[in-house]
Amino acid sequence: MEFFKHSDMNSEEEKIRRAFTDKDWQEVRSDDTWSIFKIMAEFVEGFEKLSKIGPCVSVFGSARTLPGTRYYDLAEEIAYKIAKDGYGIISGGGPGIMEAANKGAQRANGKSVGVNIKLPFEQAPNPYIDHDKVITFDYFFVRKTVFIKYSQGFVVLPGGFGTLDELFEALTLIQTKKIAKFPIILAGKEYWQGIYDWICNTMLEQGNVSPEDLNLFKIADSADEVVKHINDFYSRYLLKPNF
Repeated sequence: MEFFKHSDMNSEEEKIRRAFTDKDWQEVRSDDTWSIFKIMAEFVEGFEKLSKIGPCVSVFGSARTLPGTRYYDLAEEIAYKIAKDGYGIISGGGPGIMEAANKGAQRANGKSVGVNIKLPFEQAPNPYIDHDKVITFDYFFVRKTVFIKYSQGFVVLPGGFGTLDELFEALTLIQTKKIAKFPIILAGKEYWQGIYDWICNTMLEQGNVSPEDLNLFKIADSADEVVKHINDFYSRYLLKPNF
């Protein structure tokens, strides 16, 4: 009877069952203890490599965006113009928007950084990352820390859950003053307008964000607008990027 129960499960259900039954509690605790050293090693490697690169702008967006499409081309142009202004470009290291960003940085002879992540479907680093500036992580939270710590700005193009996760983490850290404010630009007004309207008409109206929180980010439609927002930010606050 037990055999038929397991056979009737789909692959996702079987994975969940195994996650809870393959190890006893003591084994889980032991694994957690040893994982601390792996986490520390990832932080050390990320900090050492990124601290030597200089000021960068992180570019986020979907891995599913195909070359030659509207937002792929926009990401490449944005990265190209930002790199021409002297910034390095950090991407998530994979395909789609990430690839476009690294391609634009390389085309501008700028620094092209890839902060890759190991995934079940084997995301591989794209070919436009500088060979000495690719880092591959196991842990998403370590990767996000590196993105934020070494970025002078975020440019967020259309993407999915991962893109939204990175965007809202940055906004939360700035809102709660856990990190210093830096420019966050959502590129692609048509894509982001719905989220902006929901923030204004639902979150703001119900008191879950403050009116000043809407100033934590900008929306832009062109590469020139994105670059202008970054430069205006540092001029307005009488700051200079950490060159």
